[in-house]
Amino acid sequence: MRTPSLYKHIDGMPGLQRDIMLRAKTSLAHVLGQSAIGRSRDDAIRALALAYRRWALQHPGQYPMTVHAPASGDDDDASVSSSISDVVFNVLEGYGLLGDDAVDATRFLRSSLHGFVDLETRGAFELPVDLERSFARLTESVVVALDTWSR
Repeated sequence: MRTPSLYKHIDGMPGLQRDIMLRAKTSLAHVLGQSAIGRSRDDAIRALALAYRRWALQHPGQYPMTVHAPASGDDDDASVSSSISDVVFNVLEGYGLLGDDAVDATRFLRSSLHGFVDLETRGAFELPVDLERSFARLTESVVVALDTWSR
């Protein structure tokens, strides 16, 4: 394929980056949704956390593209981003978390998972303690926090 022909299919570098971002978010939404099927509350959070981390580690180049809020006026990005948050909101409903409480809990969950995964994918964890153990403890801390969130 010649370069001029390529631009008939994509809108330059920004268009290519947008298309990759949309595919990455779609893939992550699918993986998270699949992880939560048939599970609720603590089991769903654990499965969601593992799926999130696994996806990020398998797609280290795409992962950073999934963390940004949708661009203003980009309906496709808004839709796929919403599909990710809908999975989380559905899981949090099992804890009775709705509305503003669900948004707060989503931000907490996302911050916890993203912080760990971002540091891990950047090679920032060099201490001689098993990462699986550390991630399991983080996940269990999230579960305990969500169990007591509305009290």
